[in-house]
Amino acid sequence: MNHVALTESDLTLTSPAQGKMAELLGQVEETIQGVRVFATPGGCSGVSFGMTFTDQLGEDDLVREVEGVRVIVDTGTLEYIRGVEIDFVESGDGDARFVFNNLQPVSGGGGCGSCGSQGGCS
Repeated sequence: MNHVALTESDLTLTSPAQGKMAELLGQVEETIQGVRVFATPGGCSGVSFGMTFTDQLGEDDLVREVEGVRVIVDTGTLEYIRGVEIDFVESGDGDARFVFNNLQPVSGGGGCGSCGSQGGCS
């Protein structure tokens, strides 16, 4: 099955995000196709985002390979993340997480009123 490629205008990864994804993929013992980015209803902005390893590619999946890391997005999720940059940030207090930058508001408002998150409250 030949999948459509995501472009840099669809989705970008920072160097820290690429490195962390490659590190995590290297720790998995099973056969993994890549990292799936997905959107689910909910959160302050109307949509929450997440990532998981996947061993399957669906017919409506789009793929972007960056430095050996395959990022997989289905066509339904693409409308919410087009233009997003995925970064990996570590704070001084030991908190480390992936963040989604440049998210577009899904409806009307900007970020969350209580937490300021652009990707939904966690």
